[in-house]
Amino acid sequence: MGSQPAPADTAYPTDPARPVGAAHPGPPPGDPGVRWVYQPVEVHFADGDWALGRISAWWDGPHGDRWCRLRIARSGGAARWEPFEPARMVLLPSGGI
Repeated sequence: MGSQPAPADTAYPTDPARPVGAAHPGPPPGDPGVRWVYQPVEVHFADGDWALGRISAWWDGPHGDRWCRLRIARSGGAARWEPFEPARMVLLPSGGI
């Protein structure tokens, strides 16, 4: 007996209890809504520190929330899905200026 998948509108809901910057499981594998990119960013942290990073994909969740697959440079951490927060993630030029 297999388990039934969650309906599309509740598969990955925005969780108001999820802390800001918390990782998300991301889109279901093979989701056609994932857009793979190379987007450098400057990430600002709550303590006032900042770091360079890279967004490697965008995904719009089922409730219109925008997610990005973010990796912080030189952190040793893997890329993870996070809600896109324009006040915290400053998009940098990816081509010639």
